[in-house]
Amino acid sequence: MQRVTLTLDDELINEVDALVRQRGYQNRSEAIRDLTRSGLKAQPRRAPEDHVCTAALVYVFDHGARELSKRLTRHSHDHHDLTLSTLHVHLNAQSCLEVALLKGKARALQQFSDEVIASRSVRHGQLVLIPEA
Repeated sequence: MQRVTLTLDDELINEVDALVRQRGYQNRSEAIRDLTRSGLKAQPRRAPEDHVCTAALVYVFDHGARELSKRLTRHSHDHHDLTLSTLHVHLNAQSCLEVALLKGKARALQQFSDEVIASRSVRHGQLVLIPEA
């Protein structure tokens, strides 16, 4: 087993602590291991890399995070050939939701979504790939 150090914001660690109490875990590590396993199992199977797909990339991010909006815009412009349409919604004073409708080869769509979802202060993200018939 390896030791890993994580940095979690207060809201997220409070949710982990509530899960520890609710399910009776002995400690946070056990809960985080189970959550990690569940998250890995929930990862969708990827379409063949060269298959043309339509996709929806949905993500929530911290509007106030330094330079994040600029980075996300840069990602979108770097992949402008994939984007069909976007929707931006202000959820509250801190959070925005964006939906990007995309079309292209699965490999390019996955790469773009991975870049966006892995960006610091992107809280939730998911790509739904729909292979062309």
